[in-house]
Amino acid sequence: MSEHHHPEPESLASLRTKALESLLVEKGIISTDAIDAVVQAYEQDIGPRNGAKIVARAWTDPAYKQRLLSDGTAAINELGFVSGQGAEIVAVENTPDVHNLIVCTLCSCYPAGLLGLPPKWYKDFSYRSRAVIEPRAVLSEFGLDVPDAVDVRVWDSTAELRYIVLPERPEGTEALDQEALAELVTRDAMIGVAEVVAPASTGAGR
Repeated sequence: MSEHHHPEPESLASLRTKALESLLVEKGIISTDAIDAVVQAYEQDIGPRNGAKIVARAWTDPAYKQRLLSDGTAAINELGFVSGQGAEIVAVENTPDVHNLIVCTLCSCYPAGLLGLPPKWYKDFSYRSRAVIEPRAVLSEFGLDVPDAVDVRVWDSTAELRYIVLPERPEGTEALDQEALAELVTRDAMIGVAEVVAPASTGAGR
């Protein structure tokens, strides 16, 4: 296993941000619900758009997909995206026979440049430990039941090496362009705790 680096002590900027947030809430200028809504938007919607565009490109461009799987960092940088805090990025592909799951067992290393802010559950000790020991049970708790015949592979991120899952393209999306496909791709699918689902109008999906 590659050596992990525990998180650095919080920066002065981070500490000042938290202090300012507390003061604004205390003075009634902003509510904790409003802060949570902004954080959730960056976690689930705004942040993961870079990764979603990469996935959609790989789904529609076989040559790009091959470059992504061969050298994730170079392929991601090719599209002008920041891969993730100077770390090397490896793309791992889900297939009918293989399902990939990302975790960081010792801290919470995460390709934030592609997936946005890491969700709280990704940093929880329970997820970080159980994802390696009993990944199928963890996936089931996310609502994803992986058949026994499918090999579940768990990838442990480090400060130097981080992963992004290339989900399977859902059936019934052949007529969708890259932009429409990117709208289907979620942060959770690129971590590996969910699958991408086709729009209801296509009458397909898994």
